[in-house]
Amino acid sequence: MGIRKFAMIGALALAGVSLFGLAAKAEDVTLTLWSLDRDTQPAPNLVKEFNAQNNGIKIEYRLIQFDDVVTEAMRAYATGQAPDIIAVDNPEHAMFASRGAFLDITDMIKGSSAIKPENYFPGPLKSVEWDGKYYGIPKATNTIALYYNKDMFKAKGLDPNKPPQTWDELVEDARKLTDPAKNVYGLAFSAKANEEGTFQFLPWAQMAGGGYENINAEGAVKALETWKTIMDEKLASPDTLTRGQWDSTGTFNSGNAAMAISGPWELDRMMKEAKFDWGVALLPVPKEGAERSSAMGDFNWAIFASSKHPAEAFKALEFFASQDDKMFKNYGQLPARSDITIPQTGEKLKDEALKVFIEQLKYAKPRGPNPQWPKISKAIQDAIQAALTGQMSPKDALDQAADKIKAVLG
Repeated sequence: MGIRKFAMIGALALAGVSLFGLAAKAEDVTLTLWSLDRDTQPAPNLVKEFNAQNNGIKIEYRLIQFDDVVTEAMRAYATGQAPDIIAVDNPEHAMFASRGAFLDITDMIKGSSAIKPENYFPGPLKSVEWDGKYYGIPKATNTIALYYNKDMFKAKGLDPNKPPQTWDELVEDARKLTDPAKNVYGLAFSAKANEEGTFQFLPWAQMAGGGYENINAEGAVKALETWKTIMDEKLASPDTLTRGQWDSTGTFNSGNAAMAISGPWELDRMMKEAKFDWGVALLPVPKEGAERSSAMGDFNWAIFASSKHPAEAFKALEFFASQDDKMFKNYGQLPARSDITIPQTGEKLKDEALKVFIEQLKYAKPRGPNPQWPKISKAIQDAIQAALTGQMSPKDALDQAADKIKAVLG
């Protein structure tokens, strides 16, 4: 071996390149990642698996609280202390992207074999877009559908294999199923004055031709009138106005509601708690043949524009995406991708329910995307509360909401 070859080997070694394809022991690049995931959830476990690769990139994980994500992350970005990677609730994504806080990863995605936009459901993918570019990737997704108690359907002379398909059928079935003597309500859902209320109501407005840009459309008014009928006739519990989805679905599990509008996050709890035969159906539509819609929840991954290591951070996102096929098996969360088949669990009720939720995901729509989403959502929440408590008619309440949203949108 000549002197020139020795010199070349020395130069490669100094550059941190191994002749045997092994990472040289140079200083690892350290990334920081913030998420609200706890020990049994994806983020901390994905970080551990990524770090175990010893690929020259290490991730430090920090747990943050749901209520602090937006304020703390924006403050950190403004002061130059932002993490490299963050998981944010999908309706908040546009606010960060529109302010230049998130990195445009469109070109990185074009060159990636692990992240392919065409593999994602349209709703989750839309939530990471801003101005025609990608500012993140979906982490997981969820939606809502109609749980119903088949035993109660039978007891009231209803066909347990024919859950309500339209709003009128839903109300009619709820009337038959409501049994005050047994403390059973026909339906459980959440109309709480927070994001959960918007999450549950917006699909109804969308199915009827409305949306946040025209929240007072005729169909959206009809949707809120239907909710008011359900509340006025006591077909749902009065605390529908104050409790979240988890607690409202708990009344279904305990046998105090015959139907419930909720999501796949309830499946494991339902398998343990529900001592009756139950099923899941697609959300009822305004009338037969109407457009379907559903809520879309869960979080997105994003890289902050201030990251000093964008290429390494994107490698982490590619690794996370490569583990999407384990999202349900390991964490009970639905991947945001249509190219992944959820494996059968062997539990018939759960497997049948999953089929419905995956079908429902085809129609799930993001809240927004709009950088002013919190203000838009607050206007919708206020309208729901005003109408259901009798302070205003559904039309007047939604007209007021439309005016507020118009002012926000400029």
